[in-house]
Amino acid sequence: MENPELLKLMKEKAESVEAFVSSVKGFDDIAQYATNLTKKQGGETVVATGLTSEEYGVLKTQCKDTGLTLLKPPFREHANNIHTSLTVVDWGIAETGSLVLDSSSEDVRIATMLVETHVAVLPSSKIKPDSQSLEKELNSSFKTDSPSYTAFITGASRTADIERVLAIGVHGPQELHILIMEDNQA
Repeated sequence: MENPELLKLMKEKAESVEAFVSSVKGFDDIAQYATNLTKKQGGETVVATGLTSEEYGVLKTQCKDTGLTLLKPPFREHANNIHTSLTVVDWGIAETGSLVLDSSSEDVRIATMLVETHVAVLPSSKIKPDSQSLEKELNSSFKTDSPSYTAFITGASRTADIERVLAIGVHGPQELHILIMEDNQA
């Protein structure tokens, strides 16, 4: 069940760090959003992680129809040529407008860090009020025997390390678009 106040806070906090936030009803809307955005920005390539085979097929068709190339994993060989990534994230933190994503896979890290534009899909049922609300989920992922890498993403990449001048996109995407998908659509 959606909590309107939580959704409102997530949107407000994410937009305060210059993320673009939209609501979507299903994957067709998501694929269309990602491909239209890529074309509008002059991009030619898209990568995707966390999709079902059916969703991947929809995105592949949408890319073909709009003249874009959907790159296949492994993404390392494409690292310098990826414009847009489409990822399904694990959680959202309304208090900070942050996204939480298991980034243990190198392909996920490339798709979220070495692209011009990151389009993140967040099911509304996965929005938590604050980071403490994720304690149980994070503890269980950290207790596995295999190495793990969990990324907390808040807005587009930004730094003021270079002569104390704010620079966008130096350590990651220049733009972050969060698509909040209605419950029962994930």
